[in-house]
This record gives sequence, C-alpha cells and structure tokens, in this order.
Amino acid sequence: MAIAKLSFETAETLVYDPVPANRTATRSVLYTLGFRRIDSVASVTDFTDAIRRRPPDLALCEAQGADEELCEMIQALRQGAAGYNPFIVIIVTAWEKTNALVSRVLNSGADDLVLRPFSTAQLGVRIETHIERRKGFVITHDYIGPDRRRDPGRPNDTELFEPPNSLKMKAKDRLTGDEATAKLDAELTRAREVLNSEKMRRDAFQICILWRLMQDQKPEEASYAHELAKLARLTRGVANRCQDSEYGAAMQWCDSVLAAVEGLELGVDRNASMHMLGHAALNLNQVFQPEKSTTDHLSKIDATVAIIRARAQQQQKARRLAAPPLAEGDLQVAAGE
Repeated sequence: MAIAKLSFETAETLVYDPVPANRTATRSVLYTLGFRRIDSVASVTDFTDAIRRRPPDLALCEAQGADEELCEMIQALRQGAAGYNPFIVIIVTAWEKTNALVSRVLNSGADDLVLRPFSTAQLGVRIETHIERRKGFVITHDYIGPDRRRDPGRPNDTELFEPPNSLKMKAKDRLTGDEATAKLDAELTRAREVLNSEKMRRDAFQICILWRLMQDQKPEEASYAHELAKLARLTRGVANRCQDSEYGAAMQWCDSVLAAVEGLELGVDRNASMHMLGHAALNLNQVFQPEKSTTDHLSKIDATVAIIRARAQQQQKARRLAAPPLAEGDLQVAAGE
C-alpha cells in the first residue's frame, strides 16, 4: 500500500518507543507503507546513539514518558550537536495532546506531532507532506527547525532556507543509496555553512542584548547569575562554531567576553568588567555583520531591549491582575499585624 509515486524501499527509518507492542505496531504500519529498512530502539539514549552512528532519513519517536529529554535531544540535533545530519525528518508520536507537550514538541524543532492510535493512511499522508511540502527552516539564537511563525512566540523576521531532505531524495527522486549519499553530502556542506553562520550571527546579537539588560541588574538579583551563565554558554558556542571557519577573528572577542564574564562572577571591578563586556560584545557582533555601522547596531540592540522590557512589564502586570484578592487575615499578615 505504498503511496502513489513514492518509493520507500531504500529509505532508512528509525523508530523509538519504550513500549515493545507500540514499536511493533509502528514498524508494521511503516512496512505496509513500503518501508523496508526499519530499525527500532527502546530508549532516548539508544535513539541518540543510533542517530549519531547512522542518521536515518526518517525518525519516529514516542514522546510519552520522556518528552522533555526527547525534545532536548531533538533540538540538540537541530543545533548540529547530536548527529551528522541535523535535518532528518522527525515525527513525534503521543497518546494524548496537552498544551505543554505541543509547546515542547514545536520548540524542539521536530517536523510533526502525530496522535496515537494512527492509521496507516494517516501516517502515510503526514510522511508524504514532509516529502512534497516540507516547511522551510528558520534559525534563531534558541531555535532551529521548521518555520513556526504562525505560532505564538515564534520569530517573524527570519529568513527561511530549505533543509536537505534525504527522505525526498530516495522516496521521490528515486536516487540510489550512493547517489543519495553524494547529493546529501553536498547539500549538507552548504546547509551547515548557512546554519553555522546564521547561528553565530544570532548568538552574537543575543550576547549584546544580554550585556544591555545586565547593565541595569544588580549582582544580588536572582536572574544575575543565570544571565551570566547564559552569556558564557552562548559565547562558548560561538567560539566553537568559529573554529576552522572564515570568522576566525571572532575568537579574540569571544575570549574577551568570557574574561569579562569571569570578572563579573568574581565581583572584580564591575564597571571595568561591564565596559570590557560591552566593547567585546559589540565587536563580536560587528564581525558577523560588517556591513552595518556601530550606530546601526546600537539602535537595533536598544530597540530590541525596549521591546523585551515592555513585554516583561506587561507580564508582571498580567500576573498582578490575575492574583486573587487577599482575604482579611492575609491583609493583616501583609500589614504586619
């Protein structure tokens, strides 16, 4: 019952599900659709290891029971940290649909969420969609995956790029294994260059945003240590991506940012450390967007910070309005009586 005009015989598929009966059921559906090269695993760890060893063309993974761990793994894959091919087609399955689960799956960068029990026809239609009409990918500082711009909170100013799709190469284009490998290798080289350069650009801008936000924060505030840790994490990520790239000049500014962060952590001359941080962050940002002036960069940074602060104020106001009124006894406690 293979889908018309598509051939799945050479497509490699990986199924993760902790429940043996469900793994068997999924394999059976895939086999009916025409898939023949199907591997299955019973844990997220084995799922990650299998993708690192031999990235499949299609992955189906069950969310129930370990959805947070699974979604973190998917986004790590999309970021280029967990496997050779960050762009494999990923369909997450689940037995129940909650807002929290949907949010985690969408934010992970998975291509789709399919509710169980599903029929052969239903899964076939979903798979066909990701061959014929797969969404373009977007890259931000905290998300890489299918375009979610119609979803609340997703970016709306990012450019799309078409990710390599080895499932399409084999199922629709009917390439042989060697032909698909050669084409995928070439497309992955180009796509990784796009991913790395755009990710570094986004992260460098985010480092500038954090610098600006931290100027108004005090070391004793709860968020201070968290923001410092995020700064360090982003900067190390940029430094790692800079290695063996055309952006080698960014390495010195990454080192300066990390030195400033260390000074702030140790409480060594906050003014001097903040000055070093700002100088290094702006120069790091300039490396990835040399066509713009420092004034242009500062204007965009300040505009973004203003939006973030306004949003935070709105959220605080909404929380205050949503809080239940204090009872008489609570009022007395609040007043210190």
